[in-house]
Amino acid sequence: MRPEAGDIAVPPFPAGTAWIGAEPSSVERLCARGPLLVHFIDAAHFSSVRTLPYVRAWAQRYRGRGLSTIGVNSPRFPFTGEPGKLAAALSRLGIEYPVAADARYALWHDYGCEGWPSLFLWGVGGALRWFHFGEGEYRATEQAIQAELRAADPMLDVPEPLEPLRPSDEPGALVAPPSEEVFPGGAPSEPMIAGRGTAPLELEYEAGGVWSSVDGVGQLRVRLDGRPKEPIEVVAPGAYELADHRRHGSHHLSLAASPGLAIYSVGFAAGIP
Repeated sequence: MRPEAGDIAVPPFPAGTAWIGAEPSSVERLCARGPLLVHFIDAAHFSSVRTLPYVRAWAQRYRGRGLSTIGVNSPRFPFTGEPGKLAAALSRLGIEYPVAADARYALWHDYGCEGWPSLFLWGVGGALRWFHFGEGEYRATEQAIQAELRAADPMLDVPEPLEPLRPSDEPGALVAPPSEEVFPGGAPSEPMIAGRGTAPLELEYEAGGVWSSVDGVGQLRVRLDGRPKEPIEVVAPGAYELADHRRHGSHHLSLAASPGLAIYSVGFAAGIP
């Protein structure tokens, strides 16, 4: 979305900000060189993770053309506020650009985020040019990046925008609302910790896909509509995809976990009807 005001200035990184990866230059220096993309996530939140293939691709595509990319992890779940667990989650996701560990939400509040994920594109000189909350608007966001790069170099050659990764990502796609997110422990900060003999979590849902936010190392065992799926190896804290459906539909999920695994959330992705 284009901002209504044209003079919203990029907030600086607070002194003492912790970084996963190399600490970047100040936002003033970054925006003096070219546009800056800032992407707020929780590395274990499924909607955040679903946006990352696009953001990683933009960072790689346009780094040599002048774009700087910064991630910010503002924890929705308490375990991604722990530096070691956050580093493991980001490594699993293949994020190569710097990520600020915003455990106290200083950057979150400075930027005015409205949920996970939140994305901001700052132009040369540091004025806000584009922002988006949530999933979607991938083609429009990439076109906004290209427009800022061409503002600095009108002759710059840019590629065609990325093809949508999912039918629900198509520009103008109509999606059916999925079931509400489930917190097996009762709240985003309270997990269900699997033990020996713990009964599987049984859920009826309507969605285009299912994800689980998990802390620990072990295995998730899924039965979908009564049929077992291949076990899912949990190698680091994060969000794990349990099922992906071609279209929105009604399903039954049975989810069991290795003893000690902490299940914080089961979230449902929107799908096309």
